[in-house]
Amino acid sequence: MNYLNRLEDEVSAWPNVSVHPHRFGGKEFRFGKAEIGHVHRDGTVDIPFPRPVRDALLEEGQAEEHRWVPDSGWTTFRVRREADIVHAIGLMRISYLRYALKAASDPHHLLKQESESLHLSPRFISLLEKFTPGVA
Repeated sequence: MNYLNRLEDEVSAWPNVSVHPHRFGGKEFRFGKAEIGHVHRDGTVDIPFPRPVRDALLEEGQAEEHRWVPDSGWTTFRVRREADIVHAIGLMRISYLRYALKAASDPHHLLKQESESLHLSPRFISLLEKFTPGVA
């Protein structure tokens, strides 16, 4: 699955992201010490989210419950063809944003910019606003 290299190249280029071997095979992506997701060699992408974000993604059919820990914040998305990479990168970017917003000098501007780029619905914008400093 050479197109998985595109996912790795894209995600590893984001500020503050590092790539590590994943304990169950594949590559793990971290923002600092926090995992934003990992991809297995078979194209399975597992991504952790806060529970409300995870629930919204499942309701909208954008991801599936994680196969090993379905009652958690973890999701699974299976990359079956090259066209799925764009969606996988978008999901990984949403996971990344909860950490990037906390570290940004202007988190509100970053959220606006990313919301437009990712075509986020008002629902997801509202869920992610909770990760901007000063918002309860």
